[in-house]
Amino acid sequence: MKNTQSRLLASLIAALIVGGCASDKPTASTASSSQSGTAAQSTTAAATTKPAAPTSTTQTSTAIAKPAGAAVYFDFDSYSVKDQYTNVVRSNADYFAKSNTALELDGNADERGSREYNMALGQKRADAVKRALTVLGVKGDRIETISFGEDKPKATGRDESAWAENRRVDFVSKGK
Repeated sequence: MKNTQSRLLASLIAALIVGGCASDKPTASTASSSQSGTAAQSTTAAATTKPAAPTSTTQTSTAIAKPAGAAVYFDFDSYSVKDQYTNVVRSNADYFAKSNTALELDGNADERGSREYNMALGQKRADAVKRALTVLGVKGDRIETISFGEDKPKATGRDESAWAENRRVDFVSKGK
């Protein structure tokens, strides 16, 4: 348990260090996961300015970039956020820190283990992602964590590829 917490803390510190060294230039990056089988792509924010009429003031509207991914996946029996999901967490943190949108983090587990164990593991996974988001500037009172344990599988199979899809935390936007 202490080792897992140490690894989580080390991952969060590494994410902050990498984030602090990042360029301010917007980039588009693609990260793929062999577990999820999908590619996540980040977009850049665009600012548009309407020209001012002689008798009016200038109006500016800024679009907020959509998050790069909708889920973070975990190793078996783990609730440590893996380094490969740093961009997904950071992209979601940027989006939810700038928007008025509340966020729900849905923790999930594969079918192995008891129902009680999987509910607790799903909650720990959701809480780990919440901690990472709050470190990156999202207000904790705007984030709700829920565990579904094994009750909301994404994949229906009884092999490692299906189980890997089900060990996740989903980001669910809760409107404005």
